[in-house]
Amino acid sequence: MRALISVSDKTGLLNFAKGLSEIGYELISTGGTSLYLREHDLPVTDVADVTGYPEILGGRVKTLHPNIHGAILGDRRDDSHRIQMQGLGIIGIDVVVNNLYPFQDVISDNDSSMELAVDNIDIGGPAMTRAAAKNFLNVLVVVDPKDYEWVGQLMISGNVSVSDRRRLAAKAFQHVAFYDSLIADYLFENSKSEQYRDKLTNAWERVSLPRYGENPHQSAAIYKRANEKGGIVNATKLHGIDMSYLNYYDADAAWSAVTSFHQPCVAIVKHSNPCGLAISQDQTEAYKRALSGDPVSAFGGIVGFNTKVSENTAKAMEGIFLDVIVAPSYEPRALEILTKRKKTRILHVHPDTGAPMMIRSVSGGVLLQESDLNDDQPDTWRTVSKATPSRKTNEDLRFAWTVSGLVKSNAIVIAKDKAIRGIGAGQPNRLNSVKLAVEAAGKDVKNSVLASDAFFPFPDGIEEAAKAGVKAVIQPGGSIRDTECINTVNDLGVIMVFTGTRHFLH
Repeated sequence: MRALISVSDKTGLLNFAKGLSEIGYELISTGGTSLYLREHDLPVTDVADVTGYPEILGGRVKTLHPNIHGAILGDRRDDSHRIQMQGLGIIGIDVVVNNLYPFQDVISDNDSSMELAVDNIDIGGPAMTRAAAKNFLNVLVVVDPKDYEWVGQLMISGNVSVSDRRRLAAKAFQHVAFYDSLIADYLFENSKSEQYRDKLTNAWERVSLPRYGENPHQSAAIYKRANEKGGIVNATKLHGIDMSYLNYYDADAAWSAVTSFHQPCVAIVKHSNPCGLAISQDQTEAYKRALSGDPVSAFGGIVGFNTKVSENTAKAMEGIFLDVIVAPSYEPRALEILTKRKKTRILHVHPDTGAPMMIRSVSGGVLLQESDLNDDQPDTWRTVSKATPSRKTNEDLRFAWTVSGLVKSNAIVIAKDKAIRGIGAGQPNRLNSVKLAVEAAGKDVKNSVLASDAFFPFPDGIEEAAKAGVKAVIQPGGSIRDTECINTVNDLGVIMVFTGTRHFLH
């Protein structure tokens, strides 16, 4: 019996290799793995002794030889295969233990050269892993160190089933597919011309298995993009109970909201919509104003910060039940205060490497699009009303406009003093959203501004807002009734600005 061992990750390998040797397997190995096993007094046959050829081209060619691949691919159940192997002096390999060159680690270092990355593209490893996985009924293939213990126990007992072999083969093919996806993504270099490729492959790694998905009867899993160290999925949990599926989803909405602003910002999110959001150089003041936007909905919500959480802010948050708090950092005293909450998850979040493509599943496939960065340039906006905004009104309009892209469509945001006063979200028509936002704003609607994520198809929404006391409106424009809307604001003495860009969020 023969086992071919060639691994980059040597975690747990020694005990597994010892176990194989003790039950009678001849160990065959290459390069660094061979040296490692010998250093621990295990008998090893070099691959070169099996092939009759030395490693060549700086180690690029080691296992690519009929004495290796014939030994792996030969079907012992097929008489013709056995006869051929005997005639050629090929001795079968029964176990292949392999994981690939550390390409992922190399490209995660921004200082790594393309030459080094290319040098770490494994060729022989994937070839023999695929070969063993193809012939899984005859050859046991193991690629994951986590599998060494249970596989070793089954081999000792002689009870490796066909379903075990098939499962290990599937894992091997997945190991190679993940590896190849990393290489393809690296070589494409996120080129704009290649962002919508004919074939879509993704390299994702599982982060956790929450108790359930959106509802208790749904199973779920959380994955991260390979080599991504930032964002909510990669956040460090400093305190609190385990994250749920919806905790991740809503925490991401909070983090996306606060990182949409350069100024210190606080967002309170409920069911992925910001129910409160404010910006201020005084973080505690921003939190208080965000909370005042909808203190009822804030209960059990997610709070996001884009600056270090201060002790004063932590004290101001006392008495409000919160599911999750997300921030780039925390003052030590603030963390002491916040960790007194038994269940609240406290996350330390690092910035991600950039806006990924957005993937959404639909029946039969997926939809893919660029992320909406909502980075419109105000100098391209047009004031279309006779009345023009003051500097302060213009600042509120810019604030409300940014927030509107964070709220589910049809989105209406009413704001004043760079804080949300009322929102209307997810309604089938824009007039209903206006009515909800006005109702939520209450008396704060007087002299406020209103942002609409898409154009007003009729003047009725503008009329409803103006009647309540809104003094300025910002919207993309582009409706066939734009002229009617402009005439309406001029008749009502309301300011209106067109941005020229829509920001739907579904």
